[in-house]
Amino acid sequence: MRALEREAMYAFVDRPVESLCNGGRFLLWAMRGWVRAAERGQCPPQALRRGFAAVGALDGLADLHIAMTLLGGDAAETLLLAPMPCLQISEDEAILLGLWRDFSLGGSDVARGTLELLVGGDSAGTIAKAMEAVVARLAAAGFDMSALAAGTMTYQESPK
Repeated sequence: MRALEREAMYAFVDRPVESLCNGGRFLLWAMRGWVRAAERGQCPPQALRRGFAAVGALDGLADLHIAMTLLGGDAAETLLLAPMPCLQISEDEAILLGLWRDFSLGGSDVARGTLELLVGGDSAGTIAKAMEAVVARLAAAGFDMSALAAGTMTYQESPK
C-alpha cells in the first residue's frame, strides 16, 4: 500500500463515527446499509431510498449502488464493513472514507490509484465516476463534503 493510501486510512480507522462530519456519517450509513440490505437479500437501493430522499440526495442513490456493487464484486479482497450500530470506523470503512474524501477534495488521481489497487483497472474508472457523482450530489443537497477531510472537524455541524 502506498504512503498516501496509508495516510488516508489512518485518518479514519478506529475513530468514533460521531467524529465524522454529517456527509461522512451519511456515507458511512449508506455503505453499511447497502451491505446490510445485500446480505439480507434485499434490494439495496430500495432499502436506502427513504434516507437519500430525506436529505434531498435521491439522485445520488443509483451511483452509490453502482460503486458499491462493483466494489463488492470486483475487489481483490472482500471489503468488510461494520454492522450499522457499530460506533467505530473499521479498517475497510476507513479506506472507503479516504476515497470519498479524496473525491470530495478533487483528488481523483489519488483516489483512482487506490481504486486500481482495490479492484484492478477495469472497474476502477467506473467506480471513480460513480463516487464522484455521489459526492457531487451530496454537495448539491447541502452536505459540506470538504469537511470530510481529516482534521477539519472537531465538532458536529448542525444542518447537514
